[in-house]
Amino acid sequence: MRGWAGAYGTLAALTLARVAFGFQLQTVASLGPELARAFGMDFATLGTLMGLYMIPGVLVAIPCGFIARRIGDRDVVAAGLAMMAAGSLLSAAATGPWGIGAGRVLSGAGAVAMTVMQGKIMSDRYQGRRFTMLMGVLVGAFPIGIGLAQLLQHKLATAYGWPAAFIAGCVAALLALGSFLATWTGAPHAAPRTLAWPPRRETALVVVSGLIWTAYNAAYFNFLSFMPSYLAAHGHPVWVADTVMTFATWGNMPAILLGGALASRFGPNRVFVAGTLLCAASVAGSAVLDMPLLWGAVFGTVASMHGGLIIEIGTLSARPENRAVGMGIFYTTYYLGGAGLPALCGKAADLAGDPVGAFLAAAGLSLLALPFYFWHRSWARARA
Repeated sequence: MRGWAGAYGTLAALTLARVAFGFQLQTVASLGPELARAFGMDFATLGTLMGLYMIPGVLVAIPCGFIARRIGDRDVVAAGLAMMAAGSLLSAAATGPWGIGAGRVLSGAGAVAMTVMQGKIMSDRYQGRRFTMLMGVLVGAFPIGIGLAQLLQHKLATAYGWPAAFIAGCVAALLALGSFLATWTGAPHAAPRTLAWPPRRETALVVVSGLIWTAYNAAYFNFLSFMPSYLAAHGHPVWVADTVMTFATWGNMPAILLGGALASRFGPNRVFVAGTLLCAASVAGSAVLDMPLLWGAVFGTVASMHGGLIIEIGTLSARPENRAVGMGIFYTTYYLGGAGLPALCGKAADLAGDPVGAFLAAAGLSLLALPFYFWHRSWARARA
């Protein structure tokens, strides 16, 4: 009974950690108008602050995998959650963009440590369809955090000042840390702790799967990041912004679980292609037709149904004994692209003189997921 409770307790704690991750990541986007007024930021600067949360992944993800092999998964995740809390406090105490950015880097490094280990922890405990379903829960928890951020952070900033939103992110990380430490139990069939690099074939497959995740999130993050500024610039009331972000985030978890079920019935290729095209269409459509409620609903439901498939591909591209380092490689690839894409899309918005430029750039980048996906599939079959 203790093992069952511990395994699902760990899942619940990691789910809460993913909610905290999304809540923290969205903070700059949610506070975009407030921070722009307070510090005179343009879209490119805001995009840079958004991307700073991703930058630590370039340097931290692979070392986290090796460190976990030496000291264990539990300590790496706990340290990561503590860093997420500390970084949010640092941003809350900042007096300018540099201080906010420093806190974002620290929090981002902690989020990397937690994220790198989640797939490995789940794959040590579950296999088959149960693994697919539970990874869908973890992936779907992240946008719930983004949705909570969009609903709550502006209100906190209005009532108590913008630092209150960062303090709320600290509290979320501390709650996740406490629940994780309280429920952790070792995996019954954990891989041995070694320090070997995965073989070239596994490394290549993991890198390509990381590129798929990067392309997927080009649309995902930039839609959520620039939508508040778009709605403000086009004169939409606050209730529209709240509704759009609710549609765009809260529907993700059931959509991802639905995607897993559809993949079992119709095959992952069809689900992936349909999800990618719908995702790009909903983001690009936001730039063409001023119908944010429609695009938010499409984006938050069917357009996100393939997200869990990508994480499953990345996790299973490496053998169990190589999975900690393999996920480090996966997220290093992702963060290399993810750190620069918000600034790139922000630059597109500046050139267009409107956030619609960011939407068009993000939609185009997201379509790169298709060739990367089929490259991975063909290579995996050829090398099997």
